[in-house]
Amino acid sequence: QVNLVESGGGLVQSGGSLRLSCAASGSGFTIATMGWYRQAPGNQRELVAAITSGTTNYADSVKGRFTISRDNAKNAVYLQMNSLKPEDTAVYYCNAHLVVSVRKYEYWGQGTQVTVSS
Repeated sequence: QVNLVESGGGLVQSGGSLRLSCAASGSGFTIATMGWYRQAPGNQRELVAAITSGTTNYADSVKGRFTISRDNAKNAVYLQMNSLKPEDTAVYYCNAHLVVSVRKYEYWGQGTQVTVSS
């Protein structure tokens, strides 16, 4: 049984910072990749950042402002968001591709709201 639990969202003023956390609970899996997506009202869900064992990937809109990191011992992924802008306002979803037995599965967190005021 695997679950992704997110935390760290909230309300912040423009230029402020937030740190999102996501932990994969359970056992019997290994992490292939973890990342963050976001979805604003009226928009489709978009990739913000992702991390594997050796590489990271960022959306152009967040490069230089956001940093994704991973703690293998805790099966967790983090997103440090600095210099936040109102256009960053969205629901942020943790995403993970986990290897269970002989197959890879995709999991989603419940989402956490990030609101940036101007």
